[in-house]
Order: sequence, then structure tokens, then C-alpha cells
Amino acid sequence: MKKPYLYKLKEVAGFSVYIVDGIYVRKNMNEDFTNYAQHYQFKFIPKDEFWIDQGASRVEDKFYITTMLVINRLMARGMSHKKAIAVANKVEKKERSAYLLVKNKIKVSRKKDKYLKLVYKRHSRKYSNDKCNVWIVHGEIVRGIFFLDFTEGGHDDVYSFVPKNEIWIDDDLSRREIKFVLLHEVYERNLMRKGMNYPEAHRHALQIEYHCRRHPRMTKAALKKEFDKYEVR
Repeated sequence: MKKPYLYKLKEVAGFSVYIVDGIYVRKNMNEDFTNYAQHYQFKFIPKDEFWIDQGASRVEDKFYITTMLVINRLMARGMSHKKAIAVANKVEKKERSAYLLVKNKIKVSRKKDKYLKLVYKRHSRKYSNDKCNVWIVHGEIVRGIFFLDFTEGGHDDVYSFVPKNEIWIDDDLSRREIKFVLLHEVYERNLMRKGMNYPEAHRHALQIEYHCRRHPRMTKAALKKEFDKYEVR
């Protein structure tokens, strides 16, 4: 492969992720390149590629990819880089915290019974069924009582404070975002029910979420397929 490419790491949601020679990029292309970047930050990076510096920790790759997916989606819609970074940082913080939570390296409040009535905002009859209840919840209250980094959504296989067979969707989400985040959550939960660990399940869920964001007409069928596979606890 030609400079600055070193090797292809993986394909994610239609993007090719490459490990590149960061020193070469900073010396010959742009000195502001750090651990990772994508097209909307540097035009010399092809639109369908994500670049990660070889000097970055491979453990961190999953978080970098999440951030680039969010930034790419938001900037493609016309959001400024500064605002897109702010949103992406929030999502990355949630992912890092959830990862530590599943690893039992951080604790959350488990006193849920006392506060559930405060948390629930609206029961989603559209998406709930006899196996799973989907709730729109007051995200601010969830963050204040249970888990500071809760955002977008979550389910009972990641968050101990979410009752069995429930999926929570943050009320901060716009209505058009709900179906994509819900798909992510139920897909991720289905994989974890089959024994996949959280980081891998999250990565696969992220891919299907972003694929459907780019091809929204596929979302309804994808949701039905995942809810058909849903396993009760």
C-alpha cells in the first residue's frame, strides 16, 4: 500500500477504516492530524474512509470509529464541525462509560423502584409487544438519579437499573431519530442474549444503525426482524 496507508483494519457501515502513518500525514499532508480523522475534517481523506494513526492504542479504535461515524453523519447534514464534535463527544463518553459498566469497573444506583414513575415519560405502543416494553424516558432524570452518562437509549442487558425486558429511549432524541436508536438497542441486546460481549455487540449494532440511517427505508423491516428474535429474560 502507498503512503500513508499501512493496513486496512475493517469495514464499518460502508466505511473502510485504515491504520495510517500519522507521522507521514502530519509532515506531508496536515500537521493537525492527531489520532484519527475523516473526510469532513480533512478533504484529502476519501469520503468513504476513516483514518486512525498507527500510534494510537488499538483498544481505543472502537471509540474513535464511533466518534467519526457520528461526526460524518452530522456534518453530511450540514452541521458545523464544532457542533458535530460536541455531539460526538457526548456519544463517545456514553460508550466508554457503558463499556466500563459492563466490565463492573464502575457502579450505578440500583434503587430503581422508588424512582421509576419519575423516569417514565411515555410508553411506546408503536414498538412495544408482549415480550418487550419500549419507554420514552426523561433522560435528564435518568442521568440525575441512575447514570450520569446515559444518552440516546439503553436496555436491561447493559444497564442494571433498566427493568427486565425494557428498552429506554432518551426523550432528548428527535422523533425521527427514535427508530434508528431503537434498532441499535434491540439488535445489540439480541447479540448479547446469544453470548456476545458488549463491545462486539455494540460495534455490530452501530453498523446496522448507520446503514439504516443512510438507507432509512430498510429500517422498518430491520426492526421487525430484530423484535421477532427478541428473547425475554
